[in-house]
Amino acid sequence: MTRPAAAGEAYQSAVRALSARGRFGIRLGLGRTRALLRELGDPQRSLRGALVGGTNGKGSVLALAGSALRAAGVRVGTTPKPHLVSYRERLEIDGRPIDPVTFARLVDDVLGVAERVERRHGPPTEFELLTAMLFRWFAEERVEVALVEVGLGGRLDATHAWDGGVAAITNVALDHMAWLGDSIPAIAREKAAIIDRGDRAVTGATGEALEVIRRRARRVGAPLTEVAKPSLLGWDRDGIDVQLPSLGPARISLRGRHQADNAAVADAVLDAFEAARIATVPAHARRRGYGSATWPGRLELLRVEGRDVLLDGAHNPAGAVALASALDDLRPYLAGGGEAPPAPVTLVHGSMVDKDVAGIVAALGAATALRDATVIATQVPGERALDADEVAARWRGAGSEVTVEAVPGADGALDRALAVAGRVGGPVVVAGSLYLVGEARRRWLDDPVLRDPEEPAA
Repeated sequence: MTRPAAAGEAYQSAVRALSARGRFGIRLGLGRTRALLRELGDPQRSLRGALVGGTNGKGSVLALAGSALRAAGVRVGTTPKPHLVSYRERLEIDGRPIDPVTFARLVDDVLGVAERVERRHGPPTEFELLTAMLFRWFAEERVEVALVEVGLGGRLDATHAWDGGVAAITNVALDHMAWLGDSIPAIAREKAAIIDRGDRAVTGATGEALEVIRRRARRVGAPLTEVAKPSLLGWDRDGIDVQLPSLGPARISLRGRHQADNAAVADAVLDAFEAARIATVPAHARRRGYGSATWPGRLELLRVEGRDVLLDGAHNPAGAVALASALDDLRPYLAGGGEAPPAPVTLVHGSMVDKDVAGIVAALGAATALRDATVIATQVPGERALDADEVAARWRGAGSEVTVEAVPGADGALDRALAVAGRVGGPVVVAGSLYLVGEARRRWLDDPVLRDPEEPAA
């Protein structure tokens, strides 16, 4: 049995070794990942499931489909990203993250073969190593279905070294344009490339993106399910009600009207699994799964010091539009929402330098719920973080009727937000970056499953 101190040292050392590969940045291409997997015995070949791409909603589709599969008694592996509190969140089986000892062993395994791969293909990146780890672990644990989220784009993303039999593309919007192209059709071509010959394909995309996805599916002979926009029946503080073609009225335990689209895509993925003889999820399991799904940090509602606190990434304009709509829908159900007029919202906002911050601010500023809000602009952790004063300047230049403060550190910004909310009586919203959301969750939630073992003091 591994001693706690030894486990902590091994785990923290593994995280450092894996994170150090971040110095190689993003290097799209499948050669290194395929070579890593060959050295590991090609574990991915034993796995079936879905590769899920798209601009927004990928994680929600994983959360909903994964919850329904578990409700049907299917052993399922998922790959949420990015992690919010613990690196281990990136690898999950049946909704639980990988344990620290296994994580450290898998890092050792992939680093052990990385040197051989590097001589011919160049040094594998952090994400490529992580991708090899997840397929090895899922194969070792004999998961019945894998739900794997694409990292960036699709065509040259490391996850595309695997084909599980189903390819899903949630939607296509402008994001990661430096890597994927500066138009919807260009980005859609990168994402549509995950549809391979022999697959069943699912998409919720529309317009120009849908045309591109249709052409790709025809080219490789993949049956394509085009998911129609479902009817939204209603919503409350804890979720939404939708009309799904295969189920009729269904409760979705994720907040925001945009989750209706994600639920429809998730349901179509489960239909594709059945058609491909990967897994069968009956109606009662789908209802139970959709009604109990969770997706941390995405319109996640907490109670902190007697205040309602809503956490959401909203790291691109499309995500910000969804958050703005959700805030307007949810405002009557949150703290101070029943007053006339409603008590002002306090928004903590941070972003990365490579994001369309002006577009995000414009989208959020259109929310009626944020009229007369106080915006606490801050700097999120990480080298690519936008300075708090710069975030504040974008808000001041947007012409919205908000009060803007700049608080450099995330901890100080969260403290300030609670203080302001305590004075004005409204809820707190933390948004703009999942790194910022992760800081809030780390501070305000104590989940024993996510407690990492500590390294012994020197």
